[in-house]
Amino acid sequence: MPASTNFRRRFSGRRVLITGGLGFIGSNLARTLVALGARVTIVDCLAPHYGGNRRNLAGVARQVKIHIADVRDSPRLPRLVRGQDFLFNLAGQTSHMDSMTDPQTDLDINCRAQLAILEACRRYNPAIRIVFASTRQIYGRPDYLPVDEKHPLRPVDVNGINKIAGESFHLLYSRVHGIRATALRLTNTIGPRMRVKDARQTFVGVWIRRLLDGQPFEVWGGEQVRDFTYVDDAVDAFLLAASRPEAEGRVFNLGGPPPVTLTRLAEHLVAINGAGDFVVREFPADRKKIDIGDYYADDRLIGRTLGWKPRTDLRTALQRTLEYYRTELRYYV
Repeated sequence: MPASTNFRRRFSGRRVLITGGLGFIGSNLARTLVALGARVTIVDCLAPHYGGNRRNLAGVARQVKIHIADVRDSPRLPRLVRGQDFLFNLAGQTSHMDSMTDPQTDLDINCRAQLAILEACRRYNPAIRIVFASTRQIYGRPDYLPVDEKHPLRPVDVNGINKIAGESFHLLYSRVHGIRATALRLTNTIGPRMRVKDARQTFVGVWIRRLLDGQPFEVWGGEQVRDFTYVDDAVDAFLLAASRPEAEGRVFNLGGPPPVTLTRLAEHLVAINGAGDFVVREFPADRKKIDIGDYYADDRLIGRTLGWKPRTDLRTALQRTLEYYRTELRYYV
């Protein structure tokens, strides 16, 4: 039976709340859930430094309830979580450099606000099913590759420390309070609707923007190895995690197609675009201090447990992303 059929049975008519729902992954998730017949509510603060963009819901906005609100505004949380069947918790501050220059804001969003969300669920909707967007950044510089879920957590920046706390709160509330939560540790996620105006979400977005503007882009270092998940595959993982009781109280890595060096990735991008250029530069000193070096995930656990695997190869992922921004770039810069 196709996964989409199973998802429709699970989500059709159900009430779903997505925090950070006007952002990259959240909006793609919302669009899929609308197509599955879910009753979707979105919370997003639309802060300029983060990924929220109303254009992300073009064509489906009338089918979604949108609350422009900040998850740090805890008095509003009870009303938002009450009556919801599912919560996809994607609200977060993702910039590693911002977390180092403004650690207090990162703490407020990725730590304190997460605790407030969980407290609202515990008090006003303890039966809700939660999937939390965690990150591979919490591992820090890997001791071995590929990185599995048993790898030590040793983050290299404030963002990683606060994301550990946010993830840990979800798992604690699952164990102690019975709030059914799952954490997905995301690797580099790419695709339509990702932030391209700066590198606060992913460096690939900056590459694509400059490439489509006819300007060379910079590759720092170049030999670092990374893996990439296409956003549709990430959405499938969120839906699977929310659908399956085996996922409750657990953590899973997401990965992507075979890992690739950043130089090779840049070459793929230029070739797929049919034009463009890039320059390889030494890693900036301030960025080098918090770079994790080589990373790619061991995602076999989620494969064994939930049957998830990435279906989109890297070339297809880059091609679809470029095609989207060839017509949509003006809405994202």
